[in-house]
Amino acid sequence: MRIARLLGTILGTTLLTTTVVLTQPATAGPRGPEGPTSLDGTALRDALDAVHEAGMYGVFSSVRDGDERWTGAAGVADVDTGRPVTPGMRQRVGSISKTFTAVGLLQQVERGRIRLDAPVSDYLPDLIPGERGRQVTVRMLLNHTSGIGDYVAGAFPSLTRGSTASLDEERFRSVRPRELVRLGLKAPATGRPGSVPGTYSNTNYVIAGLLLEKVTGQNAYTYLTRNVIDRAGLRHTYLPRTPFIKGPHPRMYESYYGLIDPPRDYSVYDMSWAYTAGSVVSTTDDLNRFYRALLGGKLVGEASLDEMTRTVPVSGMDYGLGIYALDLSCGRFWGHDGAVFGAGTIALSSRDGKRQMAVAQNLMKYQELDEKGVPQAHPIDDALGAYVFGALCPDAPEAGAASPEARGERLTLLPRIDDSPLTGGVPAGRPSV
Repeated sequence: MRIARLLGTILGTTLLTTTVVLTQPATAGPRGPEGPTSLDGTALRDALDAVHEAGMYGVFSSVRDGDERWTGAAGVADVDTGRPVTPGMRQRVGSISKTFTAVGLLQQVERGRIRLDAPVSDYLPDLIPGERGRQVTVRMLLNHTSGIGDYVAGAFPSLTRGSTASLDEERFRSVRPRELVRLGLKAPATGRPGSVPGTYSNTNYVIAGLLLEKVTGQNAYTYLTRNVIDRAGLRHTYLPRTPFIKGPHPRMYESYYGLIDPPRDYSVYDMSWAYTAGSVVSTTDDLNRFYRALLGGKLVGEASLDEMTRTVPVSGMDYGLGIYALDLSCGRFWGHDGAVFGAGTIALSSRDGKRQMAVAQNLMKYQELDEKGVPQAHPIDDALGAYVFGALCPDAPEAGAASPEARGERLTLLPRIDDSPLTGGVPAGRPSV
């Protein structure tokens, strides 16, 4: 569900359709010591267009600078009809859901119902068998240092054999969270509980959802809706209970490194397989609103935010509790990325919540694989990296730089949307149908 370190997607030529909205106060003057806004609608629009021109079917985004907001979209939501993508569309946001789940658990920590460093077995005594259940703590779930493997390969077994058959066979299958945990526990352990660096695993956040249900006595989706989504004032965000997305949304196309040709739409899907690790549906504007509320102390208190932003190395990230840090030349940003079949999303905010960017795309795993099964960079990788970097660091010299060195720096610093444990990861070797 995570996006990883190579931004990208593939496609040939599609109809270019761009919609842009720029909102600002009636008087756009200086904003105190920071000076005037740095939202450049023309530059943002051009950079978003470049992502589509590089091969992305559709891409849409929201950027904030203080009280000012820019939204834009480029490309198509449906390749068959040419229906344009628009800025306010809803999309499955994958592992960004983990921040929502972490917030829900930290609210219970504040109420004294959970202790971060208590063993999971104190709350769910039969879920993780034996000594392992007494060694894995709640904190280890949230910062991915539990050593518990990922369940995705078990849930979609054909992916390990170089086939995408499971994606279609399981499209309408409803799977219980405890079954996902069983598959994760059956997978090889990734390390000793508490050891660093940690290894990113979606199983951790399925267990976190079950823990939330146990201590609150509520369905996890119900609790997160009332106490996180509604409390943050999100009007277009929800956890789906059917395979269908409510409201305007793009089709979500998966290529799986050329195994699915042409790319197939997976926007209709039973997301019980992602549960509290990656089921949230949202908009880019709502995601900015969510992280602004979180970092502004509206969802959890200062002590909880301190815990969330205490990072450890995890799979190449500086990972906290359901949130990670990304250091760019213009500062440190906080957020998450997410990927599910056909959809990728990135949401990042400055620590004060003033500078924010969320961007979504509707084509995944478009790259070609080399003989070792490693995805090769596509022009869209650089275009998307340039967009994200320019949206967050508009005044940095690298933002407009075209040199290979500058492009390389952007791509190494930014998350990627193609190699997600939630969507099967990169096959070992070039797959064959």
